Amino acid sequence: MKYPKEYLDEIKTRLKVSTVVSKTVKLKKRGKEYVGLSPFKTEKTPSFTVNDEKEFYHCFSTSEHGNIFDFVMKTQNLRFGEAVKMLSNIAGMQPYTFSKQDEERENQWKLYKAIYKEFSEFYKNELFKNEKSFKAKNYLKKRGLSGVEVKNFNLGFVTEDLDYFEKLKKNFDEDVIKQTGLFYFDEKKKKFISRFRNRIIFPINNISGNIIAFGGRIIEDNKNLAKYINSPETPFFKKGSNLYNLDKARKLSNKLEEVYLVEGYMDVIGLSKNGIENTVANLGTALTSKQTQILNQFYNHIIICFDGDQSGYKAALRAAENIIYELKPDKKISFLLLENNLDPDNYVNKFGKDRFLEISAQRSIPIHKFIFEHYMSQTNESPSSKAIFEKKLREIASNIKDTFVKKYTLEYFLEKLSDLTPNINLKFKKNYKIFPKSLAKTKSYYNETKSLKSFEIKEFSFLYILITKSKLIHKNFHLIDNVKLYSDENKQLFEEILNQSENLLNLDVEKLNVDENLIKRVMNYASVKHIISKYLNDDDKIIEIFSEIIQDLKNYELEQRISDLESKFSQDMSEKTFNEIKELKKLQKIN
Repeated sequence: MKYPKEYLDEIKTRLKVSTVVSKTVKLKKRGKEYVGLSPFKTEKTPSFTVNDEKEFYHCFSTSEHGNIFDFVMKTQNLRFGEAVKMLSNIAGMQPYTFSKQDEERENQWKLYKAIYKEFSEFYKNELFKNEKSFKAKNYLKKRGLSGVEVKNFNLGFVTEDLDYFEKLKKNFDEDVIKQTGLFYFDEKKKKFISRFRNRIIFPINNISGNIIAFGGRIIEDNKNLAKYINSPETPFFKKGSNLYNLDKARKLSNKLEEVYLVEGYMDVIGLSKNGIENTVANLGTALTSKQTQILNQFYNHIIICFDGDQSGYKAALRAAENIIYELKPDKKISFLLLENNLDPDNYVNKFGKDRFLEISAQRSIPIHKFIFEHYMSQTNESPSSKAIFEKKLREIASNIKDTFVKKYTLEYFLEKLSDLTPNINLKFKKNYKIFPKSLAKTKSYYNETKSLKSFEIKEFSFLYILITKSKLIHKNFHLIDNVKLYSDENKQLFEEILNQSENLLNLDVEKLNVDENLIKRVMNYASVKHIISKYLNDDDKIIEIFSEIIQDLKNYELEQRISDLESKFSQDMSEKTFNEIKELKKLQKIN
């Protein structure tokens, strides 16, 4: 039996080719494509490419070519059905078992899809052609929408002068129509009424672009009616598992790193109209883990930008508490709180795209900082209040799924909390003084909460030992010959340490001519400090640890040089470049 084409298409839609291939092949970005070593042949230079936009991979050395199903079948020796089951699981979809229930569901889906398409097309025409839609058209004009946006998002208007349920009954079974949620039964009138009557409707598509639900907005203020409503949940529409405009926004993920998550349909349309098309909206419920997981499949950075008023702030806080547990080392979640209580639609229409992107870059707050600052603002000076504050932060950090993110989030919280208990930290402050002022030229360089790369953490550990064990390293000064740091700020601190002291003999941290934040970052983020504390009097062990850190830094340097040469070789195919790569890889194995 064949899998339904739409089932296979949805798997391909949910999964980038690079996501599937990267589980087997180490890929590197090059322009619009990814490159890597062929999984079909032993080779030393990359001839294997992946193109997410065109949804295929190609191996130039073997001429192997195909989609994600082909790749899994060929690399894991699976039959097609086994590959489909494996990939549907990765995509978060229910397995298709070819049971009677599956066949019935497939037939229901075809009817459901047809009804929604017919409903949408009819009321889209009503918006443009029915004279009774003039108020809806005026409303859309006041919101700054032209016919272009109305057509791009397939907006419609449900007039109340037509019994559309009866019209649908001519072509569809009544029970099937009822299951769509488009109508409800009016006990007084004893008939089915359109749920969205007298409302502008916003089609909600699934990830493949098929309409599965609607949002509806009233065009005149009425305290007895909700301003916005959504379709009820159906077998094919779950609010917490779908996002408005994801079918369009996902296509931009090959070009952009971030996606904006907003509250409303008009926010999405307003931002898109102004050229910010990487925008989606949740569907009238608190943001869910499932929605976050879906966005993480396409984007590396989710920027949550809800309305700037109090209700928008509360919604942002609920979202932060719901999804911080889904944080991953290679993904970011930030919050953008707009000024003047403006929502994203109003803001971008008033100030324009460039200002919105500028304020986004300047004011986006990482999720862990957003949560800390909120609960800090709720805390007073009483010991009980501070205890509740700390308990809450520890609880949040402990529930983060990824162990590495959990570790560093907790460390961030505890470091911040230590500022509330200065007397407990008096011993530390005797040995390490916080400078009262930072140099103006380096003030803006550092953001304590930015995500750290692995080599930066190694550099912090290297510098931590230099600072805390300077006399010991002075006796073994040869160890730091030819050590190269990659972070500009760490490189600056390293150079200042060497300039200020005579080969670390008389290092005085307080006299270092650097921003205080440089040293604070080292003291905060050096993972080695927990190990060193166990071996304070064991110089041999400290030198052993220090040597391992230096070797890790040198290995990173080798990796960077190899990566640069491989990129160069893919362009010039030079024998000299190839030999350089070989020599460096030999050295890498020795180290």
